[in-house]
Amino acid sequence: MRLVQVLIPEGKRESVLSVLDNEQIDYAVWDETGRGDFEALVQFPIPSIGVEPILDKLREAGVIRGVYTIVLSPETVISEHIDMLKSRYAGERISREELIARARSLAPAASTYFAFLILSTIIATAGLLLDSAATIIGAMVVAPLMGPAITASVGTVVDDRKLASRGVVLQVTGLVMAIAVSALVGFFIKESFFLPPGLDIRDVTQIAERISPNFLYVLLALGSGLAGAISVIRNVGSALVGVAIAIALIPPAATSGLGIAWGLPGVALAAALLVVINMLAVNVSTLVLFWLSGFRPPEFSAINHARYAVISRSALLLIAITILSVVLILVSFSSYQTYVIEQKVNEEVNYMFEEPMYSGIGLTPVEVSIGYDSGNILLEEPVRVDIVVAHPAAQEVPEDIAIQIDRRLTEAINRNFEVRVGFVETQQTA
Repeated sequence: MRLVQVLIPEGKRESVLSVLDNEQIDYAVWDETGRGDFEALVQFPIPSIGVEPILDKLREAGVIRGVYTIVLSPETVISEHIDMLKSRYAGERISREELIARARSLAPAASTYFAFLILSTIIATAGLLLDSAATIIGAMVVAPLMGPAITASVGTVVDDRKLASRGVVLQVTGLVMAIAVSALVGFFIKESFFLPPGLDIRDVTQIAERISPNFLYVLLALGSGLAGAISVIRNVGSALVGVAIAIALIPPAATSGLGIAWGLPGVALAAALLVVINMLAVNVSTLVLFWLSGFRPPEFSAINHARYAVISRSALLLIAITILSVVLILVSFSSYQTYVIEQKVNEEVNYMFEEPMYSGIGLTPVEVSIGYDSGNILLEEPVRVDIVVAHPAAQEVPEDIAIQIDRRLTEAINRNFEVRVGFVETQQTA
C-alpha cells in the first residue's frame, strides 16, 4: 500500500476530490495556508499499482505535475474500501513516479560510485589471484553496478534522456576504470613476493572461467538483469540482485586487467569482450522488462518516441551481443588453443630429452619459448619454437636435433613448426 499526499491548486478542490469520490477512495483534506498557489492538501491510501493511474487522473483534474506530490509506504492501512481498491488495482508493481525516483537514487554521486567500484575491483582482483570464490562474492557486495543499469533502462522507457545518459556513462566509465584498476593492482602484485614466481594466471581456476567460451555467463547476465528489474518494480531483494549483476561484470573486468598486467592480450581481450557482452545483456533484459511491465512517459506525446527508443536500442543491443558473441568464441578458442599447444610442446620436449639417447650424453632443455598467438592460429601459420639446451663442455651434440624435435612435435600435435635450438656449454665440479 501507498499513502499519497497531493497539494491542490487554487480553484481545483472540487474537481480533485470528485476524482477520489468516483474512485471510492478514502481521503482527508487540510486547508493549505503556507502558499497562495494552493488551497488544500489531500491525503489518501492506494495500492502501489494504483498510484500511477490515480495521479494521472488528478493531473487531468488540475493538479500540477511534479509539485509537492509525496508517496509514502505505510506499515498498514485500515479502511472499509481497501479490499475493493486492492481488487481493482491488482498487481505488485510500483508507480512510474516511484520507479523514476528509485532509479535516480540507485545512481549515486560520482565520488561514491567510483569509490565503491575501485574498492570492489581491488577485492575482486585479489580474489581471482587467490582463486577464492568467497572473496569474489564478497567484492560483489560492495560493487555498485546495479544502479547505473537500472537508471539507463528507466530513463529510456520514460523518455528521460538525462537519466538514461547518466546510467550509460556511469556503466561505461565504471567498467573501464575497473579494468584499469585491476591492471595497476596486477602490475604491483606481479612484481612483488605475494605470488609464486612465474605464475601463469591462465592456470588459476577463477580466471580460466572468465576466458573460456562459456556462454552461461551471458545467461547469468540476462537473468541478473531481469532479476534486477523485478526487484526494483516490486521493491524486494535489490541488494542481493545487485550482487548477481556485479558478478556478471566485475570479475571479467578484473580478469581483463590482469591479462594486461601479465602481458597476455588473448586473456585481456577475451575477458573484456565478456564484460561488454554481459553489460549489453543486463541492459537489454532490464530495458525490455520495464517496457513490458507497462511503464511509459508521463506525457502522452512522448510515448511514441519512447517506444521507438526502446525498440531501436533493444535491437541494437541484441545485434551487438550476437556479433560480439561470435568474436568471443573465436578469441576464446584461439586463446585456449595457444595454451594447449604451449603445454604440449613443453611436454614433448621434456619427454624427448628424457630418452636415453639424449639424457645419456647429458643434454638438458633449459628454456623453451613458443612464439605463437591468436593471430597465428587464425592465419594457420607455423608454430615458432626456440629451445635452449645445456650440454657438458666436452660433449658433442647431434647435428640434426632441431629436425628431430620438429618431426616429433609435428607428429604429436599435428601442426607445422619452425624449431631453432641453441646450446649452452656447462661445467661441473667434482
